Amino acid sequence: MSAATAGRAGRALGRLLRAAVAAVVAAAALFAGGFLWFVASVPADEVALQRGADGIVALTGGASRIVDAMELLAAGRGKRLLISGVHPGTTTGGIARTVPEYGRLLACCVDLDHSANTLGNAVETRQWVKNRGFRSLIVVTSSYHMPRTMVELAWQMPDVDLIPYPVVTERMRSEPWWTMPSVRLLFFEYLKYVVAQVRTRIEPASTDVAGDRSHAKG
Repeated sequence: MSAATAGRAGRALGRLLRAAVAAVVAAAALFAGGFLWFVASVPADEVALQRGADGIVALTGGASRIVDAMELLAAGRGKRLLISGVHPGTTTGGIARTVPEYGRLLACCVDLDHSANTLGNAVETRQWVKNRGFRSLIVVTSSYHMPRTMVELAWQMPDVDLIPYPVVTERMRSEPWWTMPSVRLLFFEYLKYVVAQVRTRIEPASTDVAGDRSHAKG
């Protein structure tokens, strides 16, 4: 190989390496910017609902989620409540022992499902909404979990009006997000959120609830 050829090859390799480094830096900046956007989008305060809905769904993972959802049901914000993701051995009677003031509502107006993850929550909620004929839904889950939950539910039920009701944990309320373990919790939730966004764009869209009902009738 001549010196000129070797020089051209060296310059081409250098350009390739610089382009690769620039791409890595740009991807890292995009990822970091996305994480900061995600943190900023996580509600810092609980909201005051301006309207009710046909139903309420609470995704388990914290006791306050169930209590908040029961309060909404008791206030007439929805006709029924689905508590999604409970342990297989959990019953409404068992929940009533922890919140006895809502025993009557638990007996008449609460359903349970035993899904194991957020995607499973969305699938079971979709079936529940379809069976009940609901067109609007209040969604109760932790504030940091709400963005991913809304992605999964909207993908499963594109024609259902989803109303977020984020539950702000005491840790998220009192500690800066950049302290441990809050930043770790937010970072891993952001990763799951990104995966959910990518998956719901790659996989075929779910049949809407209205379409399911029409198909069942036909």
